[in-house]
Amino acid sequence: MNRLSRSRRDAIRNLAGLVAGSPLLHAQKDLPDTGSRQPSIDEIANIFEMEAIAKERIPRANWDYIAGGVDNEWTLRRNREMFDKIIFRPRMLVNTEKMDLSTTLFGTRIATPILTAPSAGHQQAHPDGEIATAKAAAAKGTIMCLSINSSIPPEKVAASTEAVKWWQLYMREDLDSSRERVDKAIAAGFKAIVLTVDGPYNSHRERLLRGRIRSTAPPGMTTRRRTTEPHPYGLEPVLVHKLDWAFLATLKQWAKVPVLVKGILTAEDAVLAVKHGADGIVVSNHGGRYLDYAPSSIEVLPEIVQAVGGKLPILADSGFRRGSDVLKALAIGAKAVLIGRPLFWGLGAFGQAGVEKVLQLMTTELALAMGLSGKPTIASIDKSLVRIEK
Repeated sequence: MNRLSRSRRDAIRNLAGLVAGSPLLHAQKDLPDTGSRQPSIDEIANIFEMEAIAKERIPRANWDYIAGGVDNEWTLRRNREMFDKIIFRPRMLVNTEKMDLSTTLFGTRIATPILTAPSAGHQQAHPDGEIATAKAAAAKGTIMCLSINSSIPPEKVAASTEAVKWWQLYMREDLDSSRERVDKAIAAGFKAIVLTVDGPYNSHRERLLRGRIRSTAPPGMTTRRRTTEPHPYGLEPVLVHKLDWAFLATLKQWAKVPVLVKGILTAEDAVLAVKHGADGIVVSNHGGRYLDYAPSSIEVLPEIVQAVGGKLPILADSGFRRGSDVLKALAIGAKAVLIGRPLFWGLGAFGQAGVEKVLQLMTTELALAMGLSGKPTIASIDKSLVRIEK
């Protein structure tokens, strides 16, 4: 009887295990059933289908950085789960013939209340990177908020379109270097500064650690050399861990444009943001990438809206994937929302056209949900539209 040698059997078994564990194979299972081919961009029905295509096309290390959260990724999951607790209360026989999804933020009229969130290293997903995202946002009449960790210099991104753009600030360096960055952003034409405050220490992203990617910076991006002394508990602090609310006045003096504070998750901090002169708040848990077991943005949005009492605009990010998600946030009291990971899905799948498709799909879903709920305009949306389950 012919028998396979032990080494040959082991080789076949190892190959089978490699194929079974391939991320490409698992990504393919998530795709819509279109036979042996991937769907074209015109066939995409929702942004989750875009995610499946992007997962297959983006290198594994890059994908883990884009998709991953912190520790057990509990908050990452909760960001989606808590939308299921919010139920619509639609009204009938309301004239919704004339739909209008436009709104105004700091004097800028935008066609949709869906903005692009500051997210690092768009070239991880596509060579055109942030320039493709900026052009897509401009094409869809909305605002791009550029990450300080952009893979393309902010001056080039700013010059790529004439549309209004915002710029995100991490206080990771000394004050002088940070002010220099702010000055350059304002000179380049960015119309607002979004101060991100929820990362005083670099987080523990186990998905990256398992892939032997030590840095929280995007794969392939260089990080500045650390100049601080080793932390006694092995933590990796950044400058914001030394700052308090008084810094907001300093930043407003530097910028002389609207300053939003991003990373607020409690009513107490929302009140402090108002007290210290913030021009806006972004309710955010950083997409589940810093503190695990932090609440989802959508579940704390009601208390923050109530605490602020209309004194300044409130935006939200983290977990928004459907137009119905956006409508729920608007009904609770958000002025607009920002999306992050879906940008990478669109870029990775189809480049600029993919980002445009993401914005189009979510805006169309929002319009449909509004029309079916008897809310033809953004101004007509109020908290009576939703019921929040305990």
